[in-house]
This record gives sequence, structure tokens and C-alpha cells, in this order.
Amino acid sequence: MVEFVDRDEELDQLTGCYESDTAEFVVIYGRRRLGKSELVRQSIADRDDAIYYQAVESTAQNQLEQFVDTATTQFPSIQNVRRDWEILLETLGEQDAIVVIDEFPFLIEEDESLPSRIQRVWDLQLQETGMTLVLVGSSISVMEEKVLSGSAPLYGRRTATIDLKPLSAGDAREFFPEYNVETAITAWAIYGGTPHYLQTIDPKQSLATNVQQSILSERGLLYSEPEFLLRTELRQPNTYFSILRALAHGRRTPNEIAGMAGVESQSLSTYLQKLRRLRLVERHIPVTESPTASKRGRYRIAAPLFRFWFRFVYGNQDRLRILDENAYDDFVEPEIADYVSPLFERLCQQALPYLIDRRFTDIGQWWFKEHELDVVGLSETGLVAGECKFTSQPVSEGVLSNLERTAAEVRWSNEPANTEPLYVLFSRSGYTDDVKHAAERRTDVRLYELSDVLSALSVPHN
Repeated sequence: MVEFVDRDEELDQLTGCYESDTAEFVVIYGRRRLGKSELVRQSIADRDDAIYYQAVESTAQNQLEQFVDTATTQFPSIQNVRRDWEILLETLGEQDAIVVIDEFPFLIEEDESLPSRIQRVWDLQLQETGMTLVLVGSSISVMEEKVLSGSAPLYGRRTATIDLKPLSAGDAREFFPEYNVETAITAWAIYGGTPHYLQTIDPKQSLATNVQQSILSERGLLYSEPEFLLRTELRQPNTYFSILRALAHGRRTPNEIAGMAGVESQSLSTYLQKLRRLRLVERHIPVTESPTASKRGRYRIAAPLFRFWFRFVYGNQDRLRILDENAYDDFVEPEIADYVSPLFERLCQQALPYLIDRRFTDIGQWWFKEHELDVVGLSETGLVAGECKFTSQPVSEGVLSNLERTAAEVRWSNEPANTEPLYVLFSRSGYTDDVKHAAERRTDVRLYELSDVLSALSVPHN
């Protein structure tokens, strides 16, 4: 079982802070289950000057006592210090300690004054030491509001920030190295890049067996995961569940989402904004438009596992129970290509700058009225327009012709004059002979297979 994948850049950053001669204040945050705790534990594994304290939901006094118990292992003198955060941190600062406080939001819940008190001891004492203070949090809203925002007491003190992101599809493949390329892409489209979810995969079993056992079965480790996390983050989650179900079933515009979810259009934006803050939903716009000015935004679920769960599990629990061990084969398999397709488009967008040797100013999707392109790259040398097909049929010449016609409709503000588009096709099932011949005789057509996309995303990138 793969336990720790990638994160070399973050580990190097943390090591640099620990070995610095000056005081370092590091903030690590990001969505739950991404491996923040494992990252910091790995970073201090071989150090005898580090304290790792994982806060729990308890009284402020109990939290202090547990912190002292933890710190005493490396710094016995702490046992005799008064139980007060400022004094404890000041004492550890005198010894140039590395202090990691995980789940910092739990401490704030019990003592809202804590950020102000840490700010005071940092300003008066700690910034003149060689201490490294690391605050870690999964509650993005609390970390942003109480630690990172301009109005937070600790604003301006941090010397480094790690906003931990999911693993790439290339890194995720290390959890199932023997799967073929198509299965690996499908696995990423279901589990995403969240290490906690990827670790449930037994690479010796088929993907269908893994999904059946971990997600579709009542006994599965991930069967209730999205529901559990949403109930942890949200006081009244039922409306959010309806919105996420609408998104998982392909509703993209506010009107479509509100219609399927049964939510008033006027209040929908409030719910979507909360889901965006939790990084479960993201808004995207045509790549040629301004993020702040565009009114043509679409929404989608950012985390693949949530998208899969709200498409196949939520509201279907009775059906899954009846189908039992046949649930994947009978219910999921017939729809899996349709499910993977939009996520495959995202992978193609991510792979584009590693497949095409150009300096891109932006990459994304494009749509206008009835026209739509899966992949568009804007560059000083012109437009790159792409179509992605995750189907069982080879891509035919008609797809290339449609791509050319649609690309002719694209306009953008910095469009260079006298440049011709480059057309790229991405296919799960190869190409017909006429498309291959067109690519051979033309310099403006490129054809890519699934292996090209995954290989591009598997190479280390700076």
C-alpha cells in the first residue's frame, strides 16, 4: 500500500523553514482528507526538536494539558511551566523548537482569544527566536477568517503558506500502478486526488471490485464519507445535498441547478458560495472572458468522489442494497463513460501545456450560444482548440470538421492577427483512417491517446 506520494515541494519548503536561523510562522490548510497531518508528520519524523500536537474537540483546559503532555516528551522542562499558551510558546521559543499544532480550529472553538494571544507572544518574543510555529487546519472558513484574512490578528505574521491541493492524476496512479491507462483515468475520475480515498484501493483487485466494496456497499469505508463531511461542515445540509445532486447529474447553470434542486433562484447563490468556500464546488467561465466581469459562469463539483457519490449513491441507497454485489456492473458500468467524460476533459486541459510547446496565457473551456469547445488554449502564437472523446468509437473526420467550424467562432481580446488555429483531438478509442491521414499531411492537427494525457501528467513539473 502506498502511504505517502509526492508532496516533495511542500516537504522541501517545510524543511527550509525548520533549518532557517530566523523565526518562521507557517500556515497549512486545505480540504479535509488531503494529507495535511501526514505531511507535517513526515516533515518532522527524524527531528528531536519538534512537537506535533493534534488538537481535539475538548475544553480549553484539557487542550492545554494535552499539549503539555505532548511537548514534555521532547522538552521535559515544559512540565513545570504555567498552563498558559503565551508562556508555553515563549518557553519553547527560547529553545528554538518546532511546534506543529494540527486542527488549530478546534482550539479557536474553545478559546476565541487564542489568535490574538499568539499574535502578542509572536510580536513580543517569538519573532526574535529561531522557532518554527506551524498551524494546520481543515476548516477552510475558520483558517481564512481567523488566521489568513486581513482582519485576523495573525495577519501579516506568517512567513510561509501551504494551501494543500489534491494529488494530480499522474501522482494518483501510484496507488494503482498495474491498472491500464483507461482504468487509471477512470479510477482518478471516481476517487480524485485525495490520498485518504486513494488508500482504500486494493491495486490487486479490479477497479469495479474496489468501487463496489469501498463506495457502493453499506460496509464500505467511503459509503457515507461525503455525507459525513458535509454534516461536519454544514448545520443544515439537506439543501446542499440537493444542489450537489443536481450538479452531479449535469446541471451547470444557476437556473438548471435551482430547477432540479428545488431551490429558489434568489437564494441559490448563497448556497453555492458556501460550497465554493468549502472547495467542493467551483465556478468556471469561458476561457476568453474575465473572471470578474463574466455573467456566463457554470458550476461543477470539484472533488471527483463527491461527484460520483451524488450521481450513484445519494438517493439510490435502496437500489444499491437490492443490487448488492452487482451494483457496479448493473448500475454504474453502463453510465461510466458518460460520467468520466467531463473529468477527462479537465485532464486534457491540464495536459495541454505539456503536450504543446507554447506559452499559454490561459487554458480552459469555451462556449457561446450553441457553440462549445472542450479544450481551448490561448497563446501569443494563436488559438489551440481541442475536442475530447471518451467513447467506445474511434474519432471520425466529422469530429475534426466540427472542431474547425466551432474554433472559427472564438474571439478574444488579445487575439493575435494572422494566426491559424492548432486543432487537437483526444480520444479513448483511437481514430479512423481519414483522421489519421489528415494529421499526417497537415501541420495544424495533433492526435492524442489516453496514454499521452496521463504521461504528460505523470512527469514532474516545476
